[in-house]
Amino acid sequence: MDLPSELRAYLEDWKTEYSVAFALLGSYARGDAGPHSDLDILHFVDDDKHEADARSLLIDQGPVAIGRNGNQRALLYPRRLLVVLSTVTPSQVENWLSDPGLALNIIIGLRDGRALWDPKSIFAAIQQRAMEFKWTPALQEKADQLAGKELVGWIEEAHKGLEGLRRNDTGRLLNARFGLSWGLAWVMRLHKGVLATSDNTFFSDVVNAVGPETEWAKLLHRAFGVAVGDEDDSFSLREEVTSGLLLYCETFSFLKEALPGDDFALIEATAARIRRELKCELASSYEDSRGPTS
Repeated sequence: MDLPSELRAYLEDWKTEYSVAFALLGSYARGDAGPHSDLDILHFVDDDKHEADARSLLIDQGPVAIGRNGNQRALLYPRRLLVVLSTVTPSQVENWLSDPGLALNIIIGLRDGRALWDPKSIFAAIQQRAMEFKWTPALQEKADQLAGKELVGWIEEAHKGLEGLRRNDTGRLLNARFGLSWGLAWVMRLHKGVLATSDNTFFSDVVNAVGPETEWAKLLHRAFGVAVGDEDDSFSLREEVTSGLLLYCETFSFLKEALPGDDFALIEATAARIRRELKCELASSYEDSRGPTS
């Protein structure tokens, strides 16, 4: 691992009487860090008296040459590495391994992690539990309950999207776009139990889990403004939101057998409304394109 030599001194400064381990996660732990990657360090403590938190800081690594000026002299700028230090309590570790929403985002990271200081093998034991982690039926049930709540939560964004299309209102469309892309990708990750390789691969991870050739995957591409295959890679905001609204309906179709009863009626009604309103809009657009008739 190509880590800054100053890191050891920082670790010594961060240690307290409650510290039990430091571990490295993310791109530096995997060995695929780039010049703009940050350093993710977990600081494990031995009790829950300390709040789980995170703070960021910059470590100076000396000047870096970035080219030459008119006199052929190297231009230098200070290179600083962003470090994100997160304090982790024992109860937080237990939550990682029992809460499906947390597990999806941390399990692979723990498996790929590297111990920086682990005198009592605390991190080694946590990592072993991550290696043995299984997506059980009990976790699937919890995940589908969470997915149902998420779909209910994104109903407001679906309504904003429909109203934004009706008014051609950029603000409403921008509000809707997040929930109808990122939000629905997260819903499907919950339903499919997609453990993220990293936060940078969530898109390909969930697309591959559902199937790249499925209508759901194609709509997700368009909701994010990402071209599918040979498509034109230019999408308007209206097209992205329209695709996101259709993605809501397709997500409901995938999950409807697994949705909790309390949430089903709300989600089903929203999907029906989206289909009805988009059908009306398409009909209206067709009439407009024909122009006045004699």
